[in-house]
This record gives sequence, structure tokens and C-alpha cells, in this order.
Amino acid sequence: MQTYTHAPDGYNCPFCLVVKGIENEHVATRQQDVVFRDGAVTAFISSHWWPGNHGHILVIPNEHIENIYTMPTRLLARIQEVAREVSIGFKELYDCDGVSSRQHNEPAGNQDVWHYHLHVFPRWQVDRLYLERRSSTTPEERRPYAERMRAWLSTRLE
Repeated sequence: MQTYTHAPDGYNCPFCLVVKGIENEHVATRQQDVVFRDGAVTAFISSHWWPGNHGHILVIPNEHIENIYTMPTRLLARIQEVAREVSIGFKELYDCDGVSSRQHNEPAGNQDVWHYHLHVFPRWQVDRLYLERRSSTTPEERRPYAERMRAWLSTRLE
């Protein structure tokens, strides 16, 4: 199978650093943002938010896999299982109107981190997701979202 890679030589993958528990200048995510981790996947509050969708979560494989084309089915299944629980958590914790998930591959598909990641968003009727610019957040802004979701997921996922 042909591989489709776009990571530059020497790429210092920020999501691999999150999985390894490393915090430094190459990664905006902090370990306090992690809401779930097992041997296969990690889920964490995104460090960038759109104005009406605070607290959205990324679910990633712990193994460095750039995109969907070479993702093993077993990992896709686990990523989706965790995304489903996050989605139910959004409904119960945020009282949102719905949930969306998005996953981008390659530059033309708007991928901007060269490690597979699935975005899971709480949605509201008029939130205008992706119609406005996203912005960086601080660890302090993310903390209450992470704490609530981490506690909720701890009762749901093994």
C-alpha cells in the first residue's frame, strides 16, 4: 500500500509528546488536558477552540500514525469507541444540542498536525463551528472542561 506522508524530515510530533507525557515548547497541550488514556489511545481537550465550541476533544492513537490511510482497523474501532463516550459525555455534561466529529487528512484535507486525530465537538444550534477563526487557549481555561470530562469518563471507559 502506498503511504501518503507530509511530515517534514525531523518532525517533532506534538501529539507523540502528549502521549509520552512530555510538556515543552513544542506542545501546547498539558498533561492536565488529558481526559482519557489507555494502551491504544489518548483523548484530550484541544488547545485551540472555536468561539462557540469550547472544550472540544481530540482522540488520537498512541502510536504515531500520520493519517487514516494506514490506520489499523483495531485502532479506528477504539478511537470511535472513545469518541462515542466523549459524545455522550458532552450531551450529559454540557447539555449541548448535538455532537460533531471531524478528521482531516493531508494538506488539501486541512490536516495541520501530522498525527491522526479525530476532533469531537459539542454543538449548539447556532454555534457557527468552522465559520469563525479558532484561537489558542490557556491551560487555566481548559482545566474545568478537562476535570469534568475526565471524572465522567472514569466511570465509563476501562
